[in-house]
Amino acid sequence: MRRRFNVTGVCNPQKHYMVRLDDRLKKIRADYVEEGSYFVINRGRQYGKTTTLAALERYLKDDYLVLSVDFQEIETAKFADAVLFSQAFAKKLSRAFRFAEAEDKDKLLELLQDFMKESSNNGLSELFDCLSILCERSLRPIVLMIDEVDSASNNQVFIDFLAQLRGYYLKRDRIPIFHSVILAGVYNIKNLKLKLRPESEYHYNSPWNIAAPFEIEMHFCVEQIASMLEEYETDQHTEMNRNAVAEEIYQYTAGYPVLVSLICKCIDEKITGSEGFELPKTAWSKEGVMRAVGSILKESTPLFESMIKQFDLYHELYAIIENILYQGKKIPYSPDEKAVSIGVMFGFLTEKNGQVVIANRIFEMYLLNFFMTKEAIESEIYRRGGSDRIQFIKNNRLDMELVLQKFVIHFHEIYSEKDMNFVEKYGRKFFLLYLKPIINGTGNYYMEAQTRDERRTDIIVDYLGEQFIVELKIWHGQEYNERGEKQLVEYLESYHKEKGYMLSFNFNQHKETGVKEIQVCGKTIVEAVV
Repeated sequence: MRRRFNVTGVCNPQKHYMVRLDDRLKKIRADYVEEGSYFVINRGRQYGKTTTLAALERYLKDDYLVLSVDFQEIETAKFADAVLFSQAFAKKLSRAFRFAEAEDKDKLLELLQDFMKESSNNGLSELFDCLSILCERSLRPIVLMIDEVDSASNNQVFIDFLAQLRGYYLKRDRIPIFHSVILAGVYNIKNLKLKLRPESEYHYNSPWNIAAPFEIEMHFCVEQIASMLEEYETDQHTEMNRNAVAEEIYQYTAGYPVLVSLICKCIDEKITGSEGFELPKTAWSKEGVMRAVGSILKESTPLFESMIKQFDLYHELYAIIENILYQGKKIPYSPDEKAVSIGVMFGFLTEKNGQVVIANRIFEMYLLNFFMTKEAIESEIYRRGGSDRIQFIKNNRLDMELVLQKFVIHFHEIYSEKDMNFVEKYGRKFFLLYLKPIINGTGNYYMEAQTRDERRTDIIVDYLGEQFIVELKIWHGQEYNERGEKQLVEYLESYHKEKGYMLSFNFNQHKETGVKEIQVCGKTIVEAVV
């Protein structure tokens, strides 16, 4: 059977191309399991948590009795009552015994079965009495894994369950209990506790304060992506440059596991053989990655849906991302700021050099599209871009200089009488709104994170394999402008481009508007001023 790239469910190395987890498993075992730690694998949606648990279960089975439970398989109603939950948990644990590999598992299983038969009033206290005896009689240390702990959110019973685990953990020198406990989910336990209470009664005293911080990297580095592509290349013989493709995939994903697999799956199953990518070697290229990203951004995936859902729940999060995208604001990172912690927890925000940033380029592109779509409904500049579109495309090439010329004209017609403070604040957004219908469906654009701030942002526009670098900036005097020109030249060098574009928003009364072409350090810069 042909192996494929997998983006749903657990990855299996026999069926799927995947990053090898050997180093990760070895480190989890040495740093956490063998130390007897209780911990949470807390990462964003589709970050490889379940795949890691499944692989870890196989990795530990020779030395530990591993019992794996999925809380998603327990009905919501069972979490509403301690007795119902205890019975349901015991039942799921009994099933876990049947898949476990231990010579004494049948005898241990009898203990759970007796617990379920004894009384319909057995609650958490009785359950943990049974679990303690079970751990005492086991010939091997028992590791408990619980996946999808998010399914237990908003339930006091689960908080009480955690409290029981904590109590036994603190007394485990005297009372037998699980050697190690591993929980996995998106929400951290502190947030599960927090979600139980009304807005005015948030409490942060989680019963899971015994947990060791989980500091294992779960994103993929360039080398890991390249090693996965090497396995694919061994089977498919595409003649791709594995390292170059891996680097390009990483630039878009920052190693977010499901995004890496989505790009690879799209190239393998959709891009290869399509127009312009008839040969596998042409598909597995920088241009093929760009085409795959464009295809992914047009789809509604569970990952993107989960991200957008948070905006309805946390309005402050919407404002934070808008400020980052449109204004380049530097927002200090604080794990205790609610909206920031939610964004980081779900994986679409991260911390970099003490600042809050969008976690990867694909998320940024998707969020830009989402914000632009909402803005476009009532945007006059968006409508103008759509009506002008046909004149900018000549022989399947985008005329960026003409785009800037037309934008300067429309900008003054629409915004010359507007509040200049507002226009200065959102000037770059207006250009993006104008550009969106021009390249929509054929090209993409993204902001270069390294250059984005309140004064300057570089936009990379991809259109049918051709890239345009456009610097957007607020005018802060001639000296600053000349510095910006030299910075753009340096950026053109890194992209091996001879021509770049600069759009300055100048709010001085005596400014000179228009578009001109200049030469700076041997590079051509088309400079527009509005």
